[in-house]
Amino acid sequence: MRTTIRLDKQLLAEAKQLAARSRRTLTRVIEDALRQTLADAKRSKKGSPAKIPTFRGDGLQPGIDLDDTAALLSLMDETR
Repeated sequence: MRTTIRLDKQLLAEAKQLAARSRRTLTRVIEDALRQTLADAKRSKKGSPAKIPTFRGDGLQPGIDLDDTAALLSLMDETR
């Protein structure tokens, strides 16, 4: 597929030099760089799971519904 992109002159010159050194076309160099960038972006999205801080305590209490926000707020107000 054909498309037009605008590149910084220095970046284009470096890409052309890399293409010549590696005996690839300029198109191939740009495609490879774009593929690598997209793959890196996918990897960084997956990343490691978020670390959630934990605190000492008695753990979950019986009869408390963690999905009931109003009840949780009420309970937290009572303990103050």
